[in-house]
Amino acid sequence: MAFDNPLAQEIWSSKYRFAPSTGANADDSIEATWRRVANALAQAEAPDLRKATAERFRTAMEDYRFIPAGRILAGAGSGRAVTLFNCFVMGKIPDSLEAIFGQVREAAITMQQGGGVGMDFSSVRPSGAPVRGVAADASGPLSFMDVWDAMCRTIMSAGQRRGAMMGCLRVDHPDIEAFIDAKRDPGRLRNFNLSVLVTDAFMQALDAGEDWPLTFEGVTYRTVPAKDLWRRLMQATYDAAEPGVIFIDRVNAQNNLAYCETILASNPCGEQMLPPYGACLLGSINLARLIAEPFSPGARLDTGQLSELTYTAVRMLDNVIDISRFPLEAQETEAKAKRRIGLGVTGLADALVFCGVPYGSEQAVALTQEWLGLIKREAYRASADLAAEKGPFPLYDAAILDRPNLLGLDEETRTHIARHGLRNGCLTSIAPTGTTSLLAGNVSSGIEPVFAYAYTRKVRQPDGTTREEAVEDYALAVWKRTHGDAPPPADIFVSAQTLTPADHLRMQAAAQAEIDSSISKTVNCPEDIAFDDFGDVYLEGYRLGCKGLTTYRPNAVTGSVLSVAPATSEAAPEPRAEPDLPERPRALEGATYKLRWPESAHAVYVTINDVVEPEGRRPFEIFINSKNMEHYAWTLGLTRMISAVFRRGGDVSFVVEELKAVFDPRGGGWMDGRYVPSLLAAIGGVIEQHLALRQGALTPSVAAAAPAVAASPRQAARGHACPRCGGFELVKREGCETCVDCGYSKCG
Repeated sequence: MAFDNPLAQEIWSSKYRFAPSTGANADDSIEATWRRVANALAQAEAPDLRKATAERFRTAMEDYRFIPAGRILAGAGSGRAVTLFNCFVMGKIPDSLEAIFGQVREAAITMQQGGGVGMDFSSVRPSGAPVRGVAADASGPLSFMDVWDAMCRTIMSAGQRRGAMMGCLRVDHPDIEAFIDAKRDPGRLRNFNLSVLVTDAFMQALDAGEDWPLTFEGVTYRTVPAKDLWRRLMQATYDAAEPGVIFIDRVNAQNNLAYCETILASNPCGEQMLPPYGACLLGSINLARLIAEPFSPGARLDTGQLSELTYTAVRMLDNVIDISRFPLEAQETEAKAKRRIGLGVTGLADALVFCGVPYGSEQAVALTQEWLGLIKREAYRASADLAAEKGPFPLYDAAILDRPNLLGLDEETRTHIARHGLRNGCLTSIAPTGTTSLLAGNVSSGIEPVFAYAYTRKVRQPDGTTREEAVEDYALAVWKRTHGDAPPPADIFVSAQTLTPADHLRMQAAAQAEIDSSISKTVNCPEDIAFDDFGDVYLEGYRLGCKGLTTYRPNAVTGSVLSVAPATSEAAPEPRAEPDLPERPRALEGATYKLRWPESAHAVYVTINDVVEPEGRRPFEIFINSKNMEHYAWTLGLTRMISAVFRRGGDVSFVVEELKAVFDPRGGGWMDGRYVPSLLAAIGGVIEQHLALRQGALTPSVAAAAPAVAASPRQAARGHACPRCGGFELVKREGCETCVDCGYSKCG
């Protein structure tokens, strides 16, 4: 079948198409990808069942009705040494130096094979605690998180999958305040998502206005007012969108497998809470493709198709457990003992649009519960049937029937489980589906509302250049095919920009009631939301039964994606007369400086030429050259602007100050033993050195470096840059940093 838009084809080609260097067995179409995946997953069946099962699996994926997670699409049947599991939670971190670095090694191996990782650092002793036997003080969990962060950056630089990590810390750990504030430093922990593990006891102390003890291994280091700690957490999240919050006691209380495990942390995007060495195996049913007669009075979801797809999807994901590689033996042991899967949905918002139901409305809540309730029931029945055929998961115990998620099942389903057991310990979660949703024609992601119905996206070309591609949401594209140029009804085509936080919370809570694990979901808040109202979003989420929350508010740190220039009634100022610039002499003397920027494969050469006047020498022009054409446009513009300033004369030291004050949100670099916050800051250091040389204060050097400077609030105002395209279009969506401009996803 043809792709719905060029961007979908680009994503398939770059991320999911199997194209070995020899060209043999390459995917020549999306249908070939489906056949490859279906045939690979069917290998877990008895030989006489494989052909029929593979066809059943292929049919489920046809028309993007069921979409296995990206690791499965890219790796199944490829023969590559990769895991088909998206993410893992690593083992409990022992509180010893040797064991900690052993955990770093395990995380590196896991990420090298394509898995994201989550860790709970609460078991690491706090900063300043005595280290027995060596007469030293502990450096605390954040110092070791820096090690993980550097390791992840190294894995990415080696060309492997983007590193995705979740770092968690309990709300009662003595270093919790430093953890909460960690990401206020724009250069720190950039490869981590952060979440605070909030306990029921803390929420009770907060409600009662009590003090809260910060403890480690039974020792109370100090106490703080619970409301002050909560306010600090809310302020950090308000300012920088992190840390998120995980209500860890609720997670464990509602876990199907609480009788044989304790949930330790979350995977990077927050939808899968896992025990030590637990893994998440994901796939999504595309609800948008199951709506019959969209935009008509009879629009409805085809429940027969949904039931059939659920049955097939459970079998597909269960088979993945048997055919996948695992980075570590402990991960394989854990996965096969409990056979946990994470069946979810995508396209919910578009499905609601097709049915004429506004996202966030009471009717939308009711339909969400109805559709997800059907998936839950059919998933448990399918797992019981698999248990009858292949046997229950090894750690199955009839006590699972008394767990909260199973108590709400109808009596027929519960009887079926009691008779046969379950093949899978946990069955449902709702994961971020950013790139796979784009692959499916840009359906809405997961249970998120539509972020924007039409926008322009940058698509990277093989030669490194980019082209712009207009992208439409799937529901809008269908509307245009059926209604032509008629404007879509605004009361139905609502977006994340127009919904209230309460709308988001209602939908998340409705979905959570039908989901075993958790949900990757972002609550969008308006930029001007009052701080106290923002904090109430988290309190209300706790009251509604959510297991975790993450928010996104356009602000000075995270930036904004969609913005409108404010209207003004003021008259435009008259053009200012520019002074005449002196003409350039035919020949000038100067110096050329060579910069080796750590993130660039080629050196950058900075040439500054001087003019001699009666008062002495002064800089007249600057040129910046490099073989790296990525820098061409901005260096050309920069040299023209700085040269214009130089030619005007006067005190030009402010140029140095401005350049040295620029930080790169992606991280700076070390030069001559000093940290330089950006390439622009390094160029500022060159100009500073040149000015000093002109005054006879320094001796020439072929390599100049700028001194380290701290980022000011003004510098941080643009937010984080996308590590792929460099643009400032990162947003928090489905609990994950995503670039609306180029499609980068930290968790994808």
